[in-house]
Amino acid sequence: TAMAVVSVNRRAVTSWVGIARIFAVLLSCLSFSLVASTGRFSGPYGTWCMFSWCFCFAVTLLILLLELLELPPKLPVSWDDLTAAFAMLAALMVFTSSVVFPSTFISSPCGGALCARQAAATAMSCLCFLAYALEVGLTRARPGDISSFLSTVPGLLKVFEAYVACLIFSLLDLYHYYAGLQWCVAVYSICFIVTLLIILLTIGRCLSYMPCPLEKVLVAYNALALLMYLTAVVIWPLYSFHGRSRPDPCSTDCWWNKSLGVTFLTIFNFFAYLVDLVYSTRMVFIRAP
Repeated sequence: TAMAVVSVNRRAVTSWVGIARIFAVLLSCLSFSLVASTGRFSGPYGTWCMFSWCFCFAVTLLILLLELLELPPKLPVSWDDLTAAFAMLAALMVFTSSVVFPSTFISSPCGGALCARQAAATAMSCLCFLAYALEVGLTRARPGDISSFLSTVPGLLKVFEAYVACLIFSLLDLYHYYAGLQWCVAVYSICFIVTLLIILLTIGRCLSYMPCPLEKVLVAYNALALLMYLTAVVIWPLYSFHGRSRPDPCSTDCWWNKSLGVTFLTIFNFFAYLVDLVYSTRMVFIRAP
């Protein structure tokens, strides 16, 4: 009987994208290893940071192995869309961890071996973010190339919008007291669900089965989401802070800080949907016959 020959794709580790992924694997591993050695990562923020580094390490290593063994063509997914979406998601997760970890766990003044390991972990995390950002830049579709939607600017923005919505959900507090805040939560939820659905359907190669022109549907959705977020940009701070002053003291879990965080994240997503609308509109007009 003939022995099965396993083909190896060396470009998976020798190309610039492959090298960026190798660095991301090494740096994420160093990040969670250094933090684990300190034993100081308790609470929701520490758990989130450790999860981010471990998740990105495991998935990037899996992507490298699959590409090395030339298995992606056999998978029932759009591999370019999947890897582009994950690179963007990993960059956002590691960036968040690079900010949250030092601000939460590194005390001032800082000294000794514990502080050195925490600082080293932060530095490794920042470099890991740069590795993922490099991958996003290397795999981003060039103007006119729409072979993989999630590697285009509108596609990458879809991942950003969904991620920011997740951050907003993690900060929501006391919104059930006012109808205005409930509307804002409805805006965040509806836009998140639709955006996530677009991402999943793109990766699963299901959007081509839609009976209507996809590009025009995306433009209409982006316009609607932009208007909905515009109302949230106005209503959320109006109802959250009206008649209520900042408590003293106000810790990290203080309602004021959480509401302020939601306000800024809402503004970020509003501008993300604005840029998304501009780019997707341009794509439609460029592709139109």
